[in-house]
Amino acid sequence: MRVWDAIWRMEIFGRYEPAGMERMVAMDDSRRTTGRGRNLGQAMRRGASGRCRQCGTGAMFRAYLKVSAHCPSCGEALHHERADDAPPYMTIFLVGHIVVPLALMVERVWKPDMWIHTALWLPLSLILALGFLPIAKGALVGLQWALFMHGFDPDAQPEFNAGIEAGRNI
Repeated sequence: MRVWDAIWRMEIFGRYEPAGMERMVAMDDSRRTTGRGRNLGQAMRRGASGRCRQCGTGAMFRAYLKVSAHCPSCGEALHHERADDAPPYMTIFLVGHIVVPLALMVERVWKPDMWIHTALWLPLSLILALGFLPIAKGALVGLQWALFMHGFDPDAQPEFNAGIEAGRNI
């Protein structure tokens, strides 16, 4: 049995299931979907490429990191995303794991002056960070869509409507 299957069947962590997350169900060997039929890997790949998670043709971003309200092709609501700080953290992690070993290798082999390090690694870090950031955000929004998180669940009740229904402004 795969470790992933054991985790999702709660054999490792007992009966604990995080709130709001659907358990993964194997449809066949080549495809994994969430409990209600959204393909997780496909949604993350489409999101990472900047396309709509549902149809795969419409653009997800209307600006560099601004998610469109709706898909121009299929009309899927995209405004529910809450990526927050996760994409920058993932980007810093990836860029750090690429740049630091390269910088250490260059220092060990050629021992260049400090200005050469600055001239080389600062632009490379900036270019990699700006390149990875929309990919990380798109993949995270695809993950949220596939797992029915943050308003992407069509059957969910509104989260904060108690004060509005009672006429209070909270």
